[in-house]
Amino acid sequence: MAREKEVYFAKLAEQAERYDEMASHMEAVGKSSDELSVEERNLLSVAYKNAVGSRRAAWRIITSVEQKEKTKGNEEQAKYAKEYCAKVEAELQKICDTILGVLDNNLIPKASSGESKVFYHKMKADYYRYIAEFSDGDKKSKAAESARLAYEEASKVAEKDLVVTHPIRLGLALNYSVFQYEVLQNPEEACKMARTAFEDAIAELDNVAEDSYK
Repeated sequence: MAREKEVYFAKLAEQAERYDEMASHMEAVGKSSDELSVEERNLLSVAYKNAVGSRRAAWRIITSVEQKEKTKGNEEQAKYAKEYCAKVEAELQKICDTILGVLDNNLIPKASSGESKVFYHKMKADYYRYIAEFSDGDKKSKAAESARLAYEEASKVAEKDLVVTHPIRLGLALNYSVFQYEVLQNPEEACKMARTAFEDAIAELDNVAEDSYK
């Protein structure tokens, strides 16, 4: 299918809130030979964010039910909830694996601007963070480390190529701090990271405001 048609179908799927199909169309666009435009990049992000978002929400609800059943001593029901949870986890894993494959094999190697490099490394980190959220043991540690490395890479490029007020750089700082807090359970580092990004951006905005009055 022609790229233009895939993009149009993705937009239709978004309006219809059929995010799995939207993701499938944008996966095809992501695997095409040319670098994505800003619009295509955003469509890809929206598609996967929503496809994974509904399942992350479902996973949280089911794990919460499982805990409640355990607390009540309903072992049989807790087992059913865990079984159902595994189904959602398999779906989550599949979506994350798909987008991570497109990022590693197509989008990151083709990224030419600092902005797109930060965008894709941040995206890679986010999807490893999602895997870490529902995983245990060795799998969780590996996903967390992959996320950390991708956030670090994104931060390195952002500091070099993006101004402190750039929305993608600010979004990266926010997500990296969430990762520090929720996955690495390091609240101190999370707060420090978010505070630094906020203060740097405010200082820069103050400079811009001062310059405009001169």
